[in-house]
Amino acid sequence: MSTATTKQKKAQQQAELLSTLDDFTSKENWDKFFSIRGTDDSFEWYAEWPQLRDLLLTQLSPPPEATGESPAESEVQILVPGCGNSRLSEQLYDAGFRCITNIDFSKVVIGDMLKRNVRSRPCMRWRVMDMTSMQFADKSFDIVLDKGGLDALMEPELGPTLGTQYVSEVKRVLTDGGKFICLTLGESHVLGMFFPKFRYGWKINIHVLPQKPSKNYKPSLRTFLVVAEKASPNTLQTILTSFHHDTLGNGDQACGITEALETENKIRTNWSSGKDILYSLEDLKIGVKGDISKFSPGLRVQLTLGGPRQSCFCYNTVLLDARQNSDDFLYYCGVFIVPKIRAHEWLFSSEEGQWKIVESSNSARLIMVVFLDASHTGTSMEDIQKDLSPLVKQLAPAKIEDAAQIPFMTAGDGIKERKVVHQVMSALTGQIIVDDVVYDKNDGQPGQPSLSNGRVFRRLTFERSKGLIQSEGLLTSEVSQKKTSENGNKKSNSSSKSKKKGNRKRNDSQLSAADASNDLSVDHGYLASSYHSGILSGFMLISSYLERMASSGRTARAVVIGLGAGLLPMFLHRSLPFLQVEAAELDPVVVKIARDYFGFREDERLKVHVTDGIKFVGDVSTRSHNSNESCREPKTEGGIDMVDILIVDVDSPDSSSGMTCPAANFVEESFLKTVKTSMSEEGLFVINLVSRSPAIKEMVISRMKGVFSKLFSLQLEEDVNEVIFALNSEGRISSESYNQLQKLLNVQNHDMKTSIFDSANKIKSLD
Repeated sequence: MSTATTKQKKAQQQAELLSTLDDFTSKENWDKFFSIRGTDDSFEWYAEWPQLRDLLLTQLSPPPEATGESPAESEVQILVPGCGNSRLSEQLYDAGFRCITNIDFSKVVIGDMLKRNVRSRPCMRWRVMDMTSMQFADKSFDIVLDKGGLDALMEPELGPTLGTQYVSEVKRVLTDGGKFICLTLGESHVLGMFFPKFRYGWKINIHVLPQKPSKNYKPSLRTFLVVAEKASPNTLQTILTSFHHDTLGNGDQACGITEALETENKIRTNWSSGKDILYSLEDLKIGVKGDISKFSPGLRVQLTLGGPRQSCFCYNTVLLDARQNSDDFLYYCGVFIVPKIRAHEWLFSSEEGQWKIVESSNSARLIMVVFLDASHTGTSMEDIQKDLSPLVKQLAPAKIEDAAQIPFMTAGDGIKERKVVHQVMSALTGQIIVDDVVYDKNDGQPGQPSLSNGRVFRRLTFERSKGLIQSEGLLTSEVSQKKTSENGNKKSNSSSKSKKKGNRKRNDSQLSAADASNDLSVDHGYLASSYHSGILSGFMLISSYLERMASSGRTARAVVIGLGAGLLPMFLHRSLPFLQVEAAELDPVVVKIARDYFGFREDERLKVHVTDGIKFVGDVSTRSHNSNESCREPKTEGGIDMVDILIVDVDSPDSSSGMTCPAANFVEESFLKTVKTSMSEEGLFVINLVSRSPAIKEMVISRMKGVFSKLFSLQLEEDVNEVIFALNSEGRISSESYNQLQKLLNVQNHDMKTSIFDSANKIKSLD
């Protein structure tokens, strides 16, 4: 054969050889690769024996010859997955390590290597096996030695699935105290998977090999030897390195591994210091929080459920074991699903709120999943439940034998029918939605909704706080409005300007759009929100003062901070004709919506100011303080008179603060003092306080006690809404004040009156 022909054939073989490296996970490609190279042409990934020997041998237990013990007692069980035709196993064998098992999924290379070593190294074992699905018993090996195998499985275009499977198998087959020794280039996507998988129960050390370019592969890159030693399940240590990062240079590889190490060690340091930890299901199964198959009162664990080859979706989850005995509950384990749009709410995002959900769920262990996100859009709840069931089964106490015994609940909004009437984007408030709804009326049988008498309510909501209804009014026809107002029953548990309760609703509940006709309008003689009735009931605290004003023909001044849909100002204007009502609203878009969709109308006794509420009160306080007038004048827009009734009814744009209403600056001491100086001596200050946190409520009340002479409270909405009443002077609750308010209120609707005075009977003094 001519020299030219030989060169041509060699070039052709080289091209074929390179083509086999297109897919590192293809068994056929590797069979072809090893067939072309032949038995004696070994291929070394990353490093050869002279570079590797000293560092590797220090990580292995001493060979039998060094211990003076018999081989049966001292031999180290070593597994080399993805062995290929590397000479590494042979060199370890020759160094004294006899119990070495080599696996590869290529029959060609295993056959070749067996032939090459059967006589000279008879104790060496060779098996055809997939490294991502090993056929060994648990805890079979003291050492798993990987030379480029993990990197091959973690090619970026392949994703982490195969690498994750392989690592799980490595962890399974290692003995306690065993080591996973991995030779890798330390690319960020590899370490990004590796570090979390070996976070709990492992000690990690990283070394860099001497920089001697490999003749076969990427000579410019450094090779790292990563050692993960299996420790006790709750071990959490920072990753140690035997090199200074400056010695790696400033290339992409050096920057990548430095950043990965800093990020991971920051997580480990934070978690060691007691900060919130997000575990994996694998972490919990190895016992980092004890035996999760047993109920542990007061246990709270945050974790991530699902992922590649485990489920269709990934879920953020909180596991909570009730603080009392598990035998006191209807269910041993339950699942509570929270949609993404409500995940920010204090009830679901705070630890204190989550314990309240546990108390109401009737479950000893609550797996409070699961903050669904955009990736779940269009997925039915049935599919979500099917995806979650095998995952939550692994978190259930041992008493649960069947996933079907675990009830699934959702944080629903209780709506039977809904129709969006108007949507608009405001530069100040964001997306604003007006919708018409018909509510479910829960008869106590889960999954059996019924219409709330078929009545339609119009709501105002802000996209920024979907768990909050800003305003809500009853829709009636113009002709029959009076009759409806007199005969209608108030919708139960209405929660405008209050947190939605997170009522548990079975997954088979169906929702449809409400079909409200255009001839319906808002009934301004009816307050659909229970806290609005509560605010009115507190007027009895100054009813004697109001009665004197009305009987003498004078006008009392009421200011509402936060217009919303204008329903409360309209009701005050209609039911208390001696009031001059003013509203301060920051967003002109909200004012326009109140006029266009809720029938809000101004006249000589009802005005709206488009301004900042705190500034408005401050201006009133300043003008009142500077005024030398000794008598009261008729009220005019922008007048200097002090306020007789001041109501703060605004939401907080930051619901994660734990206080949904009002915004935090409305309960600052400086504002409260401004309120005091803006009010008349016998005036009334009202705040709608929405929070599930007792600590926040106590803080607000403490501040108000430091400013005002007397405080009263009305608790609403299952401890969510609390209306706080503050007086500049001493006040008391009496039957006389109750009767005076009845005479003052011009309310035709009997049920509306009943609601107001039922609330009045619940007002308590905060001594």
